[in-house]
Formats: sequence, C-alpha cells, structure tokens
Amino acid sequence: MKNWVLLGLILLISGRIAAQTEGKKDSLNTGKVPTVVLDSATLAQADTLKNVKKKWMPVPKTATRLALIPGAGQLYNRDYWKAPIVYLAFGGGLYTYYLNTIKYHDFLDAYKSFYVLDKNDPNYGKRKQDLAGDDDTVTVRYRNLLNTSSEYVQITHSQAVRQKNYWRRNRGFALIVTGLIYTLSIIEANVAAHLKTFDLSDDLTLNVSPKLNQPSMRTPTPGVRVVFGFK
Repeated sequence: MKNWVLLGLILLISGRIAAQTEGKKDSLNTGKVPTVVLDSATLAQADTLKNVKKKWMPVPKTATRLALIPGAGQLYNRDYWKAPIVYLAFGGGLYTYYLNTIKYHDFLDAYKSFYVLDKNDPNYGKRKQDLAGDDDTVTVRYRNLLNTSSEYVQITHSQAVRQKNYWRRNRGFALIVTGLIYTLSIIEANVAAHLKTFDLSDDLTLNVSPKLNQPSMRTPTPGVRVVFGFK
C-alpha cells in the first residue's frame, strides 16, 4: 500500500514540474516576438511627419540673387502670379523711358535747327538769320503715346525749348521709376523667401493672468494681462 502511495506522489510531482517547464517555454517564446498595435492616430502622425520632411523651403540668399533677373526671384519662390506683374511693371517703365527718349530727341533736333551748327561758320552757335524771329517755325515729328502714328507740326523756338525740357524731365522720371520697380522686385523676392520659412501654423497659445503694475499708474492697480504665444 505504501508503495502505491509513493508512486502516486511521484507521478503528481513530475506532472507539476512538466507543466511549469512548458509554461516557462511558452512565456519565453511569446516574449521574443513583441506585438505592436498601430492605431489610426499613430498612422496619421507618421504621415504628417513625412509631409513635413518633404516641405520645400526657399533660400532667401538664392532668391535675392535670382531676382537680379526681373521675375526670376518670384518664380524661384513659386509665387508664379507675381512674375507677370513684375514683367508688366518693369517692361512698362522701360518702354516709357524709350518713348520719352525718342520724343526728347525729336524736339532736340528741332531746337538745334534754329542755330548754326557748322563749326567753320563765323556765326557758329548763333540763331540763323531766317529763323531769328519769335514767330519763325520749324517742322517737328510729333508721335502719339504708343508710337504707332505720328504727324508733322510747326513749332516756334520757345515751343521747341519747352517741349525739349519737358520730355527730358519725363525721361529722367521714367528712368527713376523703372529703377525703383527693379529694386522693389528684388526686395520683395527676399522678403517673400523669409516669410515662407516662418511657422504659420494655427498653434497659438493664449495666456491670461492678473497684473498689479500698470504702465501709466504709479500705485498698484489690478488689471489683466493677455499674452499670445506663437509657436
């Protein structure tokens, strides 16, 4: 009887030992392969990080150098709608300078026709005898604003002087305006490139806190301080 009891105890102990050994093996095998659960929020965050890494940022120095060619800086910044504006403004300024130059030379030639320009002539630099009167006129070509048509008109000496000076001033003014347009296009390309590197996200922080010291008050005065933090 004792032998049967001992045999039963041995079988019971050996069964428990085998069960514990198998449990340890299963736990070790399960621990070797961790399970990672990816929810929709994690996937969305990963996609956002990919998009941020791929976002293109202009270099202000490069934009400024390219802007030396009118419109090239705007194209580099991918502000394609600004390039036609630069071309129209710069081209209009150059055309205005060209047209005023033509008209200035037309009236300059008319003004010169009143004088003796032959250096061998003893009256060099003086008014011609047949054009010495105030009512004497010469022919000048008068062009329209677009330089598409013209007509020949008679002008006196005083009119030639006024028109010559008028178109010379307009030519200088057109040159100044064209230079300003060119300079502003370079500045705009540089500023636009800098602005594109700023963080323009909607992540704003508002901090409201009490404040006792007011700028225009000598004594402590209760108030409220509002602080916006841009991130």
